[in-house]
Amino acid sequence: MSNLSGSKKKIPLVILLAKHVLTTTFVLATNCSMQRSNYLLITLLLLTSSTINAQFSKGVRMVGATVASVFYNSGNSDQTVTSIGSTSGKITGYGVDVTPMLGWFVSDNTAAGFSFLLNPYGDKETYQENGSVYQKDKANYFNIGLGGFVRTYFRNSGSFLPFGEFSINGGMSNVKKNGFFYGGGTGQGAYKDTYDSKSIGGVFGQAFLTAGVTKLLNPHTGLDLFFSYNFYYTRNVTKSTRLRDVMIDGTIDETLKNETTTRLVNNKFVVGIGFQVFLAKKKK
Repeated sequence: MSNLSGSKKKIPLVILLAKHVLTTTFVLATNCSMQRSNYLLITLLLLTSSTINAQFSKGVRMVGATVASVFYNSGNSDQTVTSIGSTSGKITGYGVDVTPMLGWFVSDNTAAGFSFLLNPYGDKETYQENGSVYQKDKANYFNIGLGGFVRTYFRNSGSFLPFGEFSINGGMSNVKKNGFFYGGGTGQGAYKDTYDSKSIGGVFGQAFLTAGVTKLLNPHTGLDLFFSYNFYYTRNVTKSTRLRDVMIDGTIDETLKNETTTRLVNNKFVVGIGFQVFLAKKKK
């Protein structure tokens, strides 16, 4: 058994480098063809790894990152209305939620520390009628923030270490949207709307209740598998501008400016993975 609190064995160079370069892995992703291979990889790691034991103690540092979601999706839709005709749509989206973290064991079972959140995501929608694009919308979002966590391991030695964790974070939220829309049919009633909006003040806050297990890959590194309940709140104030070109002759005939405040409360469940490095406390 390797004791992280006082072993004289030198920590490999790769472990020290891992303190500065955090390796993250794609997680279970909706509509992602890599999902099966991720399941297989995780299963092989759990089944083929040799028995590894580590023992935590007060003062051990925990450096790592969690990935709550990574996804890319693409979809198509078709609609036929007797009085209008046939329309089709294409929707694509992406997102990633990565949280590097740094903590210290404050007892033999419990670690507490800080986290840093990066959460970019976005989507694009395109609609066509009889082969011509009549509407296109694009939105990009970016959350960045700081937080803290407390993690308690129900065992402090062994190779499979179940844990419970509570974490919170909050910070700035940014939104940018733009697009266009052709309406009014043809002739004198035709028009084109061009619009864009961006945040002038956005904030978010969220909390996680997590249950998971750390599978030790060696005495100093571990793979986290976890399931979380997530409460999320955001408030965004955006300024938007809509320009209308009547008869689509290149001249702006109407300009509409607006300011919108949006509040969102969301509850969701998250499955994810993470990577942790455990560094022995320095000897005095």
